[in-house]
Amino acid sequence: MSDAILTTDNLTIGYKTSRKTLRSVALDISVSLQGGELVCLLGPNGAGKSTLLRSLAGMQPPIAGKVRLLDDDIYKLAPQDLAKRLSLVLTEKVDVGMLSAYTLVTLGRYPYTNWWGKLTPEDDAIVNWAIKSVGAVHLAPRQVSELSDGERQKIMIARALAQSPIVMLLDEPTAFLDLPRRVEIMQLLRQLTRETNQAILLSTHDLDLALRLADKVWLLSSNGNLNVGAPEDLVLSGAFANTFRSEGVEFDISSGEFHLHTPHKAEINIIGEGIAVIWTIRALERVGFLVNQCVNISQNLDNKLSKISIKVIANKEKNMWQITDNKNVSIHYSLYEMIKYLDLLHQEL
Repeated sequence: MSDAILTTDNLTIGYKTSRKTLRSVALDISVSLQGGELVCLLGPNGAGKSTLLRSLAGMQPPIAGKVRLLDDDIYKLAPQDLAKRLSLVLTEKVDVGMLSAYTLVTLGRYPYTNWWGKLTPEDDAIVNWAIKSVGAVHLAPRQVSELSDGERQKIMIARALAQSPIVMLLDEPTAFLDLPRRVEIMQLLRQLTRETNQAILLSTHDLDLALRLADKVWLLSSNGNLNVGAPEDLVLSGAFANTFRSEGVEFDISSGEFHLHTPHKAEINIIGEGIAVIWTIRALERVGFLVNQCVNISQNLDNKLSKISIKVIANKEKNMWQITDNKNVSIHYSLYEMIKYLDLLHQEL
């Protein structure tokens, strides 16, 4: 395992509620960031994720404890020295006027320039590398104001890369992006940790992507507790379910998904195998039916749990759903149509 790059020692974070009053949101945080790892900071709204990131970045002094970057107290580092080691990407859009994407990325090199701010050939090479690393060469000539949210986020990450940091902190980097762009950005960040050996910490609400891509998760609960471990460790320990448990929502440990508490309508036997059956079960559970899967008809006959059975008939041309209720049989050609029929049937039972 790589040596720790950034560490905290009994860190207590919070903010002022008045001139003399401090409110703590998390106590005694002792964690570390390792080179070459993607770490996701997760937690409910209001748990203090942004406060923790600002404290780690040196933007907000802690109430107690220390943050060290390569053994140096981060709050005692000169701004220029800190900028050479740590870069930050925030969610808020910054008005950059008429700057081109390329010019915005060059701003990441200013901690290394002289008083005149002139870039050297080495600086130019690093800027071009950063733009290429995020797959944004085609965006470089364009004005930042013309970029989409996903394109702009790539450029902001390139600017942070151009600082040549050893730690990169990102606050909700996938906020406001559609699903394909969220996946793209998360995969990009994971790839960068491997290629640059940087430590990357990001806060996110994309729980599914964090479970799939993070090397480690920092799980901050509403009561200020911070659980740290591999995503799977936190799922198996119950920490994930406990942190996000709220009225009407629960974490399904078998699927790694969140589900709403839906009142159960009735039990249904479903007959068949394959992709169509999987999505049929998802549709039925979504609207509140309990599903017993049967591979064949004989197994269905032995199953006494339900009076209703559905046989999924799937082929390359079309899918059909045959519903049997006692002696009544009906055929449906879409899941939407089938669910509407079952709702009417349930009301009659």
